Amino acid sequence: MFSLGNARYYVYREATDMRKSFDGLCGLVSGRLGQSPMSGDVFIFVNKPRNRIKLLRWEPGGFVLFYKRLERGTFELPASKNGSLSSQIDYGELAMIITGISIKNTVKRKRFVNRKMLINNAEMLV
Repeated sequence: MFSLGNARYYVYREATDMRKSFDGLCGLVSGRLGQSPMSGDVFIFVNKPRNRIKLLRWEPGGFVLFYKRLERGTFELPASKNGSLSSQIDYGELAMIITGISIKNTVKRKRFVNRKMLINNAEMLV
């Protein structure tokens, strides 16, 4: 079963040629971002007019590519915090991007974060 849950999500900040498929997008992830496309993380690419989006993820056995083209409107991306080539977002932000909810006007409320669990999960990924 294909899924996007239980992963880290990275938005590639530069406009992407949507003719790129698995190998071209993997090249951007490894060459430009310096990350492993086989990490299980979700890499998000948007074209210059921001009406097309691709999500690349490695699952056991191969890559999965999700692609959405808007007939009207654009995808809103979260503001870049440090001017880097990519920024990490959470699943809620990804859902808002895909469904067209304005990220700029939302307020995220505080939630409890179990730091010990985050550290243990990070150690398991290494």
